[in-house]
Amino acid sequence: MSEEAEALKARTMSFALDVCRLIRELPREEPGPTAKRQLAKAATSVAMNYRASCRARSHTEFTAKMGLVAEEADESQGWLEFIDAASLIVSAAELARLLQESTELCAIVSTSFATARRKEHERKRKRKP
Repeated sequence: MSEEAEALKARTMSFALDVCRLIRELPREEPGPTAKRQLAKAATSVAMNYRASCRARSHTEFTAKMGLVAEEADESQGWLEFIDAASLIVSAAELARLLQESTELCAIVSTSFATARRKEHERKRKRKP
C-alpha cells in the first residue's frame, strides 16, 4: 500500500474516533440521539469502507468502496453541519475542526472516486470490440 493510502487510512480512522468523542457531548433529548446515531454510523463507515477499499480484490471493487466512502463522508459532513446549525455541541472549536476535516476528506475521496470511476469506464471501453 502506498504512503498516501496509509496516511488516508490513518486520517479516516482518526476522524471516526474524534467524531465518536465529540458525540458524547450531544444532548440526551431529541434531536441529540438521532444525530449521535447517524453521525456515528456515517463517520465510522468512512474509516471502515476506506480500509476495505485498500484491500479491494479488483478495480471494480475498489471503485464501489470509494463510492461508499465518498457518500458516507458527505453524510458525516451533513450531520456535523446539522449539529452546528442546531447548536447541539458545547465545544465549538472541536466541531469547527471536524467540519473542516470532513470538508477535506470529502474533497479527497470524491476526487479519488471520480478518478477510479473514470479509469473503470476506460477499462470497460478497451474491452469492448
